[in-house]
Amino acid sequence: MKMTAENIINRCEELHDDLHFNYVKQWKEANDAKAIGFMPVYVPRELIHAAGMLPVGIMGGGDNMEIIRGDAFFQSYICRIPRSTIELGLTGRLDDLDGLLFPAICDVIRNLSGMWQMMFEGKYIKYLDVPQNFGEQGRAFYSAELADMAKAFERISGNKITDDSLNTSIALYNENRRLIAELYDLRAEAPHKVLTSDLFLLMRASNILEVTEHSQMLRDYMVSIRNSDRPIRDHVRVVVTGAFCEQPPLSLVRAMENSGCFIVDDDWVLGNRYHLDPIDVGDRPMAALIEAYLGKTVATASRYEEGDDKGMYLVNQVRDRNAEGVIFASASFCDPALLDRPMIQDVLTRENIPYTAFKYAENTGQIQVIKEQTGTFADSIKLWGVQ
Repeated sequence: MKMTAENIINRCEELHDDLHFNYVKQWKEANDAKAIGFMPVYVPRELIHAAGMLPVGIMGGGDNMEIIRGDAFFQSYICRIPRSTIELGLTGRLDDLDGLLFPAICDVIRNLSGMWQMMFEGKYIKYLDVPQNFGEQGRAFYSAELADMAKAFERISGNKITDDSLNTSIALYNENRRLIAELYDLRAEAPHKVLTSDLFLLMRASNILEVTEHSQMLRDYMVSIRNSDRPIRDHVRVVVTGAFCEQPPLSLVRAMENSGCFIVDDDWVLGNRYHLDPIDVGDRPMAALIEAYLGKTVATASRYEEGDDKGMYLVNQVRDRNAEGVIFASASFCDPALLDRPMIQDVLTRENIPYTAFKYAENTGQIQVIKEQTGTFADSIKLWGVQ
């Protein structure tokens, strides 16, 4: 029996709020298997899944957890997500993870991976250093990184990663990404039906649920929401960018939506739709994973962009989604996003696309102030359009 959209979103919010990761515990017991956690943005989840393990995305503690010990490990002028991740670890909330991956996002996450190795001896900890050179050198480097991880996953799980198992996992995640793309298209087409807070929660659920379970959840949600009769609102269509790592609190997402903005594209939970094309299924699945990363992927501040086209990815998003403006929403002290912003703003100015910007932390965001700011931005577009 298919669940209604309301029931699905209630389930997603339960997963979002559960900082003890009870689903992971239950899944491991039911399947007699292991689980590997990873920090946000990008990891090859297919490789974890092919070893018979559950990939688990860790995106900090949000606004439901008080940080006590985590503040002792990092200075005050960095983003909040490493402190809340440390708090999750030191309070035992991540004990059911059999390893943790720290992909190359920034220097703060690199340092966090080193701290984790010192604090949690005996756990598999790896800093996944992805290439910024996309030629032969990058290909050789990334190949060695994946081979090293594959051996570790086989050791932890007790399962051999075969071409067949990897192809199966690639196909499942291809289908999941296709459904996510369909959901994003549906939201852009009918944003009054697909609430952005719904989409945000569905994306967060993809960090926890086994991929086939999440894919079915997406199918059921879209069937239910297409048949709904939610009222059309007089909102401005905007693209939100800059939140590729530390995520905004759910209350902030809802406040932005209630301020008069239809968010028709974003970079939230970006690792779940990092690849723009399906990954090849065939005789060389490991090579296909490598080529997929080196090839057509989304633009993000943590990935080097060759040439002089920085910002054009965002411009194309605005045009493809028929958006009327851009909101830069970045975590406070997020060096990659905040360093990128002036260059991208120059491109938007050149293309005559209006924008506004604010910063937030995962546990707070001056909700009312930001709601008023985005509401004023929406009103200015309604009144005067593109200047």
